[in-house]
Amino acid sequence: MKTLVDDDIANLMRALGHPVRLSILRILAQRDSDCCCTDVTQMLPLAQSTVSQHIKVLLDAGLVERHAKGTRNCYKLRTDRLAQFGSACSGLFSGLAAEPAPLKELV
Repeated sequence: MKTLVDDDIANLMRALGHPVRLSILRILAQRDSDCCCTDVTQMLPLAQSTVSQHIKVLLDAGLVERHAKGTRNCYKLRTDRLAQFGSACSGLFSGLAAEPAPLKELV
């Protein structure tokens, strides 16, 4: 599994930094099959264009993948990317819990 660098982690955190995008991820996680934008829109009190914009952010971050199903675009979670992010956060937060190293005196 590829290790994420700080820029990757920051980009993923930005993508996850909106409640609607977290809701979309939860909806996708609960589905056994692919989910179209219309399916997501039916579960959220938002316009289809708004849902599409949020899905694009998740796509750009690599958290979901898209594929065509007839004339529709369908989406599913990238569980590999979520696992990478989980591992990175685990390492990050365990490092934050460690005793801080003494600061060198600034000149």
